[in-house]
Amino acid sequence: MSGMTEATVLLRAGRGGDASAADRLFGVVYDELRRLAGSFLGHERADHTLQPTALVHEAYMRLIDQGSAGWDDQTYFYGVAANTMRRILVDHARHRRRLKRGGGRRRVAIDPGDLAVDPTLLDLVDLDDALTRLEDISPRRAKVVELRYFGGLGVEGAARMLDVSPATIKRDWDSARAWLLLELSAAGDGGGIGDSDAR
Repeated sequence: MSGMTEATVLLRAGRGGDASAADRLFGVVYDELRRLAGSFLGHERADHTLQPTALVHEAYMRLIDQGSAGWDDQTYFYGVAANTMRRILVDHARHRRRLKRGGGRRRVAIDPGDLAVDPTLLDLVDLDDALTRLEDISPRRAKVVELRYFGGLGVEGAARMLDVSPATIKRDWDSARAWLLLELSAAGDGGGIGDSDAR
């Protein structure tokens, strides 16, 4: 049985009431969660206080606390895991921002090809706020950004995760990047998002 197939079996066993399934699942999904955590933290500053192992453990604990309702397979599980890691990092960034009263904004390095913006530093909280607005407009496009930018997946991997064609992922990625560029540019210029007609 492959690791992925085993993950699906354990997810379904946990859903069916097998209390030991969660413990066994961790060993099966750990490497993939560690890869996700590394991808997320790769966009963070070098001196980030969270390390990949700590992020994996915190995310897994949150996932287990949520229960496994609706977790039919590993694809959905990893999607929820990616979202959970994003939430942990954003919560961490918001906490630091509060502590420093606006002076300690978390910056993330943006590769020019990632979101098609100037390769300067973006604020993680601003990016998350923009992604949250995008989720209200187009949940799938927001998920594509989350999986590709934060989760480090390519077009094919994101297509498998979302069960759509690679062409759909490419279209969603291009339109989401354009939308985020406008949103983040407006935020950087001090303009309110509500003033933008480019949604």
